[in-house]
Amino acid sequence: MNLLEALEKKSPMLPDHYRQMSKSELEARVQGVKERMGKRLFLPGHHYQKDEVIQFADARGDSLKLAQLSAENQEAEAIVFCGVHFMAETADILTKQDQTVYLPDMRAGCSMADMADLQQTERAWEALMDRFDDTILPLTYVNSTAAIKAFVGKHSGATVTSSNAEKMVRWAFTQKERILFLPDQHLGRNTAFNLGIPLEYMAVWDPLMEELIHECPLEEVKVILWKGHCSVHENFTTANVKQVRDQYPDMKIIVHPECRREVVALADEAGSTNYIIQKIQAAPAGSAWAIGTEMNLVNRIIADHPDKYIISLNPNMCPCLTMNRIDLPHLAWCLETIEKGEPHNSIEVRAAIADNAKKALARMLERA
Repeated sequence: MNLLEALEKKSPMLPDHYRQMSKSELEARVQGVKERMGKRLFLPGHHYQKDEVIQFADARGDSLKLAQLSAENQEAEAIVFCGVHFMAETADILTKQDQTVYLPDMRAGCSMADMADLQQTERAWEALMDRFDDTILPLTYVNSTAAIKAFVGKHSGATVTSSNAEKMVRWAFTQKERILFLPDQHLGRNTAFNLGIPLEYMAVWDPLMEELIHECPLEEVKVILWKGHCSVHENFTTANVKQVRDQYPDMKIIVHPECRREVVALADEAGSTNYIIQKIQAAPAGSAWAIGTEMNLVNRIIADHPDKYIISLNPNMCPCLTMNRIDLPHLAWCLETIEKGEPHNSIEVRAAIADNAKKALARMLERA
């Protein structure tokens, strides 16, 4: 069996006839399953989803909020997570054993989460222990695989979100002298900088070269950043900021903290997805904003606020390509196979991984 055959056996391909259906027929099929299954079905939808999918979501939010809402839903037998793989994993970790989490398209991954795998992390940890002894606490962004969350949980660390990263980094420094921040170097750097840690006291671990890049003496390193990034947010640049400043001098710029440090430094505001949404909602009519985050969300914010002038900070941005793998045909197919009792694409995190990952999540949720 070749690799393609193995992948197809593990994850069935979308039948051709779903691609041939009209948008209205697909929408009718999705709505029909939702009505017939009722409370036995729950559809959480991430903010970055396409409009054709998010219209059917029972709840909208960021990845952790949706996982928590899934866990709070005691009636749903099937949870169809309209997001990416690590989000569905978190939902599976937090939900009951008699609930099943599905991902409409198993190809919907996350390039950032994939930048830190368990083998790389274990090798890095061993090398860092040789350099720093037992002085490091690992933290991982919730945008990481279940295996990385489990690694962090096993080593007394915790998960963080873009909303609570500062709180969790403060807590981490009450536990150990240093932190290892996985997998997004930009969120880690921006968070630590906001807490007063100089950039020169931050090192970067390159998992491909297996080397620590640092400017200060080793003993002065406080933050070790994993060399990972969000492929969407890293594409916002200082040139984008300059162009907006030149063209719209009075426009406010708001960006996500997954953007590069130099972009965040030049912006007027930086915050999580929810922070951005709430900031625009609270802004006065007639105000002007350039938003540095995922394009599906920016377009939705523009449509929701016709009383404000809103643009993307980078007009050439495209939506999150992996998130966009969840589309209307895959959603309809997934729901219909569940209803027929012939489901596919279930997300099942092994118990040993789930137990340690739950420890990392619990340490964060205890401080929420």
